[in-house]
Amino acid sequence: MLDIADRENLSSSEREHLINEHAHLVRYEVDRVASGLPNQVDREDLISAGMIGLIKAVDRYDPNRGASFPTYATTLMRGSILDELRRMDPAPRGLRGRYRQLEKTVSKLRRRLERQPHESEIIEAMGITSAEYRKLLRDASTTAIVSLEGLSEVAGDASAPTNESLSSTRADWMPDAAADRAELRRLLIECIEELSERERLVLSLYYQEEMTMREIGMILDVSESRICQIHTQTITRLRAGLEARLQS
Repeated sequence: MLDIADRENLSSSEREHLINEHAHLVRYEVDRVASGLPNQVDREDLISAGMIGLIKAVDRYDPNRGASFPTYATTLMRGSILDELRRMDPAPRGLRGRYRQLEKTVSKLRRRLERQPHESEIIEAMGITSAEYRKLLRDASTTAIVSLEGLSEVAGDASAPTNESLSSTRADWMPDAAADRAELRRLLIECIEELSERERLVLSLYYQEEMTMREIGMILDVSESRICQIHTQTITRLRAGLEARLQS
């Protein structure tokens, strides 16, 4: 393996070798982020975006920051993939509207009940069936991931490299007063403690162990689709919990 710490002295062929050596991480990250995407979305476009992130990582990596190269590269790849997803905007307008309705409903119930609402309470408040609710969770899986892009960085290792797009993403849903990283981490931990054991496990496996939805489903002995549903509901609960605390 080439010494990435000496990247400034890499020849063009060594640089190309280093990119090829880590290219498999791109497809893996696309699989993690793009579970449940509509068929019309070309995954090759996402892979191309991820490769741009990998190339940036090769050119910018600084071992003195304490993170390993794969960790740093994955952060930049993920940011590039999510940026491309936002540019594509693959979610139909109707789906975005239903997901916003879900977020508002969960937030309203969380404030009124002073706890996380049960699935049955959400379904009743939205006036939909259980099947319709679960379909919404599955269809909105990628929308949920993009909407809370900063979660893994806030909850993860403080020494991890910062994704260039995280600050602007968090600003979309968090007031400036909550921009302090330590305070965000404290509030997020409180919100995570409100979740069920299964929801906490899905979060841990996805954001800390960086597993795909399919891999998590195999561990929990449920379908990939069901993991997508649990993940979307969990992200929605976290957003509601954070919003309630930030507004208190």
